[in-house]
Amino acid sequence: MGSSTAANAAAVRPAPASKAIPKEMITIVDRPVIQYVVAEAVAAGIRDIVLVTHGSKSAIENHFDKHFELEASLEAKGKHELLAELRSIVPDDVNIISVRQPEPLGLGHAVLCARPVVGDDAPFAVLLPDVLVDAENLARNDLGCMLDAFDTSGRAQLMVEEVPRELTYKYGIVDTGGEIPAPGESRPLDGLVEKPPVEAAPSNLAVIGRYALPGSIFKLLAETPPGAGGEIQLTDAIETLRQREGVDAFRMRGKTYDCGHQLGYLEAILAYGQRHARYGAGFRELLSRYADKA
Repeated sequence: MGSSTAANAAAVRPAPASKAIPKEMITIVDRPVIQYVVAEAVAAGIRDIVLVTHGSKSAIENHFDKHFELEASLEAKGKHELLAELRSIVPDDVNIISVRQPEPLGLGHAVLCARPVVGDDAPFAVLLPDVLVDAENLARNDLGCMLDAFDTSGRAQLMVEEVPRELTYKYGIVDTGGEIPAPGESRPLDGLVEKPPVEAAPSNLAVIGRYALPGSIFKLLAETPPGAGGEIQLTDAIETLRQREGVDAFRMRGKTYDCGHQLGYLEAILAYGQRHARYGAGFRELLSRYADKA
């Protein structure tokens, strides 16, 4: 699987921080959320990244573009470590391609905007930038393992994680027919229920915004009628795909941080800050100092 699409989510939840900048550019320690998501795709073996943006999000495209004047300035000042960090944002063997979603017509429409680049014949992954998937202490990240599952089974994969049963009403919950996959394994989907009442939830496995899909999904998306709010829903096309070809739920092993919510964002800073190569020791000292004052 050679390409991935980092698609926009419709909601802008961490306002007012994202009032003037794209929410994907909100920083976790020393880099924006979208950079972590792109790094996740690269670590999984993907080398062609398609960013689906719109006119108000040019900062995302600029972040992954070269800044010749800044690089020249850093080199002239002998700031070689910072220069190396800047150049490592996009590895030499990775292609970043941007396409525009002219109007916000839903996640399915955002994915469909990548069709001219990805094509109908190649599988691809979709990563939503609201959620960070942490691969700490894993030899291969969850996205890579999900792509392996796609290659083995030939079926689309939806990454899921366990959530507390009493919180299932907040998520898209998968139905695996009572067969709950072990971490790192997949099970066929019997269906997907969006934000069910707790008593009606078919499981406690929630979809987290990582998908491995065949190119054939584009034709289904093009044929999917708009739903509520005039939006084209990716889940509608996935349900059609499930009925025709089958779709699996892949249960992740790592941990997620929902950066679209303030507490999830703060937790991500805590997790990534404590182990940061440069700032980790100082950050841990700060945490200890403030913990003593609590």
